[in-house]
Amino acid sequence: MTAGDGNGWTDDPGTLLRVGRGFRLADVDPEATPGYEGSKKDGRTDLAAGAQRLGALQERLFAQSRDDPCAPAVLLVLQGMDSAGKGGVVRHVVGAADPQGVRLVAFKAPTPAELAHDFLWRVEREVPPAGYVGVFDRSHYEDVLIGRVRGLAPADEIERRYGAITAFEDRLVERGVHLVKVMLHISADEQKRRLGRRLARPDKHWKYHPEDVDERLLWPRYMDAFQTALERTSTVRAPWFVVPANAKWYARLAVQALLVGTLAAVDPRWPAATFDVEAERARLEAT
Repeated sequence: MTAGDGNGWTDDPGTLLRVGRGFRLADVDPEATPGYEGSKKDGRTDLAAGAQRLGALQERLFAQSRDDPCAPAVLLVLQGMDSAGKGGVVRHVVGAADPQGVRLVAFKAPTPAELAHDFLWRVEREVPPAGYVGVFDRSHYEDVLIGRVRGLAPADEIERRYGAITAFEDRLVERGVHLVKVMLHISADEQKRRLGRRLARPDKHWKYHPEDVDERLLWPRYMDAFQTALERTSTVRAPWFVVPANAKWYARLAVQALLVGTLAAVDPRWPAATFDVEAERARLEAT
């Protein structure tokens, strides 16, 4: 979705939100809604309209792969602090796609078996196959975020991982996997409000984790870790997009626009019939 599509976007979010040379996370206002001039109500209307386009493009992508084992795939990587809205994006944006063509992976703390391998081993196994839209709810970037902040690996190993990640993602692009890497950026105050709402509602207690408060105490260190990861791993072929996410409606709309733009650029095609359509139509009429 870009300006001129008949919605509230005044500029292409794929350009506005892209991490480029000289990017500073500290300069991004989490309250902002860059490139979108509509209201929250307008955003909800545009999200519903975009859902139809997203669903149609994803269906074409999945259909194309039936006869083309080398068909492209799309991988949405979602990162952000706790309560940044990753789950809401999955439900309200990716949820518009046909589930049979979606592969969602939520990476948790690595198991002992996974720790016995290189940090990318478990990630390689979850890359979406041809025709799929994959979603990583957290990802290999945890290994240079929490891994760095919490000192879970030596400094030289963290340094090695930045290069390993860019090489890995370059291989994915060569294989036809189109990456959409999104950091949902919220403020510390907004996170406090969201965690407080979880504590206030018994039906949300299951989403609250006491360690979230411990992680809040390290907020500046996490922002530094994000800044370094964004600088080191945003490339021409696999750029990062930082989405201000204090306004949930805007964050969802922006991620949807990035996905729709990527799928539109892929331009998946319906596979040609492998049978005589007219003959089959005649056979059907005769039954």
